[in-house]
Amino acid sequence: MRQIILDTETTGLEVSSGHRVIEIGCVEIVSRRLTGRVFHRHLNPDRDSDEAALAVHGLTRERLAREPRFPEVAAEFLDFVAGAELVIHNAAFDVGFLNAEIRRLKGEHPPIDNLCRVLDTLALAREIHPGQRNSLDALCKRYGVDNSRRELHGALIDARILADVYLAMTGGQSALELGESRPRRGANGAPSAPVVRNARPEGALRVIEPSVAELAAHEDFLARIAKASGGACFFRR
Repeated sequence: MRQIILDTETTGLEVSSGHRVIEIGCVEIVSRRLTGRVFHRHLNPDRDSDEAALAVHGLTRERLAREPRFPEVAAEFLDFVAGAELVIHNAAFDVGFLNAEIRRLKGEHPPIDNLCRVLDTLALAREIHPGQRNSLDALCKRYGVDNSRRELHGALIDARILADVYLAMTGGQSALELGESRPRRGANGAPSAPVVRNARPEGALRVIEPSVAELAAHEDFLARIAKASGGACFFRR
């Protein structure tokens, strides 16, 4: 399965106000393994960024003046993502902005969500962690993903961080497969200890049933989760 982890930076929050995409960052994953292929472009938006957006990404109009405009990179970008599943945090935002850029091409290309399936990791995180903070920074802390380079937001940096978060959130294991040439590293970038597999003893697996008190405590905990999440308790499905 081919997936593209995607992030954008924009001049502001509202596409209806004429705000534009100024950076696209994509990281390719095939069968849950990072391939090393990326797509990364800064774009000239022909307008200023809002002050709030500028504080987030630091990309001034002057810095972007010599970069290509979206029509100059559109074919390359759409060819890179076509047919893949796009994995995006708060997908409605990025898809809305990208589709606005595509519409300015005057019908040459279909909307991006017609070319690709879209998986929203924010919606996925809210389902897995109801009632908790599920920003990218919060997920990094929860899953031990190093985001220390994220002083300012950047599309490629954020896509790479989201790739690590997504793999951890959906089961991980991408660095433990046979034939992996790179050393495994912990959240701080240091080499992690090798995995030691204990030998499983012979005989049937021992099953310990919960007590009545433990079942009651578990049910009380689920009730508190359901209350905090407005009824969206994954473990009661």
